[in-house]
Amino acid sequence: MERFGEGLTTARPWNRAALAGVERLNGRVAMIGFLAALIGEEFTGRGILGQLGLMLRWLLG
Repeated sequence: MERFGEGLTTARPWNRAALAGVERLNGRVAMIGFLAALIGEEFTGRGILGQLGLMLRWLLG
């Protein structure tokens, strides 16, 4: 079985099944992040940049 990442510099092609799994996970995490931003907007009444500003103020004291 080939390892993930072998491809362009070796004789074996990329492991497409592993890449598909990674892309699926990346998409799901992005959807969770977007949902968290929407929930944060509902609670704070501010957009994403406003939420980042609030977090920076909270972190910096």
